[in-house]
Amino acid sequence: MSYENLSGRTAVVTGAASGIGEAVAVTLAAHGARVALLARRADRLAALAGKIRADGGEALAVVADVTDDASVAGAVERIHAEYGTVDLVVNAAGVMLPHPVADQRVDEWRRMLDTNVAGVLRVTGAFSGDLVDAAADGRTADVVNISSIGAHVVFPDYAVYGATKAAVTYLSQVLRTEFGPQDVRVTNIEPGFVESELVDRIDDTRLAQEVTAMRDAVGAMSAGELADVVAYTVSRARRVNLRQIVALPTRQV
Repeated sequence: MSYENLSGRTAVVTGAASGIGEAVAVTLAAHGARVALLARRADRLAALAGKIRADGGEALAVVADVTDDASVAGAVERIHAEYGTVDLVVNAAGVMLPHPVADQRVDEWRRMLDTNVAGVLRVTGAFSGDLVDAAADGRTADVVNISSIGAHVVFPDYAVYGATKAAVTYLSQVLRTEFGPQDVRVTNIEPGFVESELVDRIDDTRLAQEVTAMRDAVGAMSAGELADVVAYTVSRARRVNLRQIVALPTRQV
């Protein structure tokens, strides 16, 4: 599918080193957007930027940690220097570290909260001026937050992860009340099972087996399929805001 009106837009995609973020970056670039790739893994970003350029797109690899204020500020400075102002932000960075609350994995709680919630706030806030200015100039401006069906569906041992995604869903609703009157669109996307590294990073064998069995039973969307949802959303006429999307594999209920 062609989304011609993405041509000329300037996007920032967090979590771009893998999974959904990587697929979103590739898809946006394929449709003419120039894309700033944000993540911590320099080698993965460099490889992705090279691939996008080889395919005729524009990409800028920016090593950044969304949990660090100074790192985000440095990323903004570099993007402005290379690309100017931004009119599209996709918050795709996230971590999922499930354990029972009784295990008291406080370090993991902090990591999920700081990445999944505060990271969205840091990046969105850092580019808020760009987005408002772009909209004031008559351009399309978007914030897209990748939440999760876990914001609504309860899974034992995923309390903190689910809470962070519920926070993202709520945050998206509130951001729309702040940005919407200024013609900046805010979209919250809640995917179900998507092929990504999240499951591979679960260090508890029982929990890894459980979620793998659930995923195998219903199937998983590819990251590219979810990226297509993002591209469709941000390519609508600027007066149309698809504010809330739940995207599930057909068999996941």
